[in-house]
Amino acid sequence: MRLEGKVALVTGGTSGIGSATAIRFAKEGAGVAITGRNPGRGEQVVADMAASGGEAVFIRSDVRSAADCLKAVEQTLERFGKIDILFNNAGVFHPKTIPECTEEEWDETIDSSLKGAFLMSKYVLPSMIERGSGSIIHTSSGWGILGGNGAAAYCAAKGGLIVMAKAMAIDHGPHGIRVNCVCPGDVLTPMLYDDAAKRGMSWEDYAAGAADRPLGRIGTVDEIADAVLFLASDESSFVTGEALVVDGGGVAG
Repeated sequence: MRLEGKVALVTGGTSGIGSATAIRFAKEGAGVAITGRNPGRGEQVVADMAASGGEAVFIRSDVRSAADCLKAVEQTLERFGKIDILFNNAGVFHPKTIPECTEEEWDETIDSSLKGAFLMSKYVLPSMIERGSGSIIHTSSGWGILGGNGAAAYCAAKGGLIVMAKAMAIDHGPHGIRVNCVCPGDVLTPMLYDDAAKRGMSWEDYAAGAADRPLGRIGTVDEIADAVLFLASDESSFVTGEALVVDGGGVAG
């Protein structure tokens, strides 16, 4: 197993890419802590991980809160004794242009993705530095590279994560810590269905546009989990400061 003896902390781990990745980590031998705001969904993901033989725990936490982030890190360390992998995956999406976006929506988007990754990294890094190893992965997006329509706050947050990962890679490479981003394209998640509804589009029309890329389809959460697993594992031991795009060719095309 590729993560035997490792411990992973996954934010936004109660659905979509986060839950798929947490379950994949557990199947690969990692002890896994997931965070989120919905205890019901969190406990279901923990049950799914346990069913695959993994040791797992759910910690109710809002990544916008420094106190919650510190609690999540402390409870993970108390339970498992270390953190080898941090997957900063929490985020929200409001399909709004700048004039349409409220201050509250802007703050929620930036705080959930960018500030949350900052806070979680801030509290995880000391233990990684002490041990001289670690892998941190941020969930960015193809839109963090190219931008996209009606998503200004989201693009700002995701673009910020890419440059922050590069800066962190420079700062913490000497400590044996790698920092990278995974950049999904359109993936079948609750967030994607929610985006279609918020934009007032039928799912058929929305899905056709989302599939308009070289590979001609929407991605799956398991395909993103595979990429995150690569960045978390020793198979990517010489990879840091990178933004791995997993989008069926959307950025290329």
